[in-house]
Amino acid sequence: MIINHPLLGPRDAQEFTYLGDAALIDRPDGMAFPDATAAQDAFHDYLYLRDNPAGEHRELWFHEQGDRSWLVVTRNTVTHEITKVEFARDVARSRGRSK
Repeated sequence: MIINHPLLGPRDAQEFTYLGDAALIDRPDGMAFPDATAAQDAFHDYLYLRDNPAGEHRELWFHEQGDRSWLVVTRNTVTHEITKVEFARDVARSRGRSK
């Protein structure tokens, strides 16, 4: 599988490490909940509940054997066709995360 890195161009997927669902970018803010139980429930769901879709899915990939960048790859899990690759920091910023 070839991942078209935004800066480095087409790279073999063996240079990357798959890290799971890109929803991990949306980590809950523990201070935003009214009580500790609600915060614990939110973190439980964040850590342990994952979708396993057949079709288009956004995933986190780490360019371990390259520039060590984090990428969000939109990939069809049935055909392995990659339709979009973007830096994870840009996705996080577009969702309002500054760090």
